[in-house]
Amino acid sequence: MIVVELIKMIYRPRTWLIIGMLVALPTLVAILLAVTDLGPRPGTGPPFLSAVLSDGTLFPLAALGVVLPLLLPIAVAVLGGDAIAGESQTGTLRYLLVRPVGRTHLLLAKLVTIVVFVLLAVLIVTAVSYAEGRLLLGGAPATGTVSLSGSTLTQQELAWRSAMALGYVITCMLGVAAVALFFSTLTRSAIGAALGTIGVLVASTVLLGLDAAGALHPFLPTRHWLAFVDLFRDPILWRDVIRGLAIQLGYLTVFTLAAWANFGTKDIDD
Repeated sequence: MIVVELIKMIYRPRTWLIIGMLVALPTLVAILLAVTDLGPRPGTGPPFLSAVLSDGTLFPLAALGVVLPLLLPIAVAVLGGDAIAGESQTGTLRYLLVRPVGRTHLLLAKLVTIVVFVLLAVLIVTAVSYAEGRLLLGGAPATGTVSLSGSTLTQQELAWRSAMALGYVITCMLGVAAVALFFSTLTRSAIGAALGTIGVLVASTVLLGLDAAGALHPFLPTRHWLAFVDLFRDPILWRDVIRGLAIQLGYLTVFTLAAWANFGTKDIDD
């Protein structure tokens, strides 16, 4: 069942259209930076965007900072919202469950498919952005890449810190995927499930800017999305990274279990 769902995801034009949209925005940013040679002032704009003019190898991190706050979560919300609700909306859910496949197995297959999509999307955005950064913005300085603390990072240090940043971004999106999967078990409308997920993320972002909601800030899903920036300080600031991982793993666990509990007892009346 998992293999079937993965094949469906790979061969759907929608999958590659979404990934193409994720790649398009960083590509436009890279072209504009290369043509104008004007970046945002340090400390403003997406992370690392002001540094890529002197070190194109950092552009994958800047690209993640560009797509992470909006485009990537929307993409995950759309895919996750369609997981169960889309099958119910098109009338294929009953036929899937007629097979000797349990509901838990089906839900697991859908979750694995979303996870693979997140991995695929992040890796493609990173690979394309790296190529664009080297081609349009140049390689790293001969002295090495400068960390956010002003020290110099070797290529090996930059590589493993970048790998940790990718893992962190992927984990953040898994929290979104679990929320979307839960909403997908609540409704027969894939759009409704996606909008519900996006509504949660918008509410989180709004509450983060509200001092009166200070007690809720440590538990909001979008709170530490950009904490991967701290992996490029010297020494690494682990506090927000660990907190961010704990929050996302909490959302992943709670909402996956909620989706399983709801879907396991749901009446299928397609």
